[in-house]
Amino acid sequence: MPVNTIDRKEELPMDKPLVGGQAVVEGVMFQTKNRMVTAIRRNNDVIQYFEMERPQKEWAQKLKKIPILRGNVAILESSIYGMKHLEFATDRYERDPEDDISIEDEKQAVNQTKVVLSTIIVGILSFLIGKFLFTLIPVFVAEVFSGAITSHFGQVFLESLFKLILLLGYIYVISMTPMIKRLFQYHGAEHKVINTFEDGRPLTIENVQRHSRLHYRCGSSFILFTVLVGFVVYMFVPVEPFYVRILNRIALIPVVIGVSFEFLQLTNKLRDVPVFKWLGFPGLLLQYLTTKQPDDTQVEVAIHSFNKLLRRD
Repeated sequence: MPVNTIDRKEELPMDKPLVGGQAVVEGVMFQTKNRMVTAIRRNNDVIQYFEMERPQKEWAQKLKKIPILRGNVAILESSIYGMKHLEFATDRYERDPEDDISIEDEKQAVNQTKVVLSTIIVGILSFLIGKFLFTLIPVFVAEVFSGAITSHFGQVFLESLFKLILLLGYIYVISMTPMIKRLFQYHGAEHKVINTFEDGRPLTIENVQRHSRLHYRCGSSFILFTVLVGFVVYMFVPVEPFYVRILNRIALIPVVIGVSFEFLQLTNKLRDVPVFKWLGFPGLLLQYLTTKQPDDTQVEVAIHSFNKLLRRD
């Protein structure tokens, strides 16, 4: 375990990479625009890695230059590529490292093309199904009260309120399970490492633990922004008849995702401007639910993953 506690700012290059990441089961994945690296702690206390180059699709790179569309591309890419790292971690969860050969044998026993395609399909479907349910359930609930609350504003407000309650309730309930609690601790470790790196300090356990577990670019903030942005967007489309409301909610999913992504990027750029830094506060508040304070062993895994990425990138 690292014990270096020197606390001084490093001279980092001006073009230091923009690093993102996500928590996985018993580990952390970090990524730049070129590479992705995951580190997990096995049950024998050994840290194991999984890394891959980040595919650079020409069509995707072109779409990423277009506002609104680039947010949808980024979310889909994260869902697809992130699934591979989640699969690596979950395949090895609570399994003896000596079983790794059997894990690989199991994978070799099936067609690898089918495995890749199924992973991509599962990633896309999981995202779409979750987004559809999260979008449409509040619509049906709000419709139940349409007799009492008839105004356009009242219906949209009620729908957004139910969506917010659904989001907060879901996160709170799953955070009570031991596995998700540890996942959220690794999420906190991920943010702490990125904050330490962006602050220009050496990545030691002591330095990392001093930094915040909250971050402006977090996907948790993005999810909350979809609720807030959706409220504004839905004010400009009809809520009656009901079937039109359903159809426009589905059709506007890419718009809400795209605008929320742009707003997330904006809050990150303005986070050091006193007048505008409050724009990101709602997302930061949500992260008190989606992140937990990590212990030193979890921070150590995150540091190993981050350092491996920087060496490979």
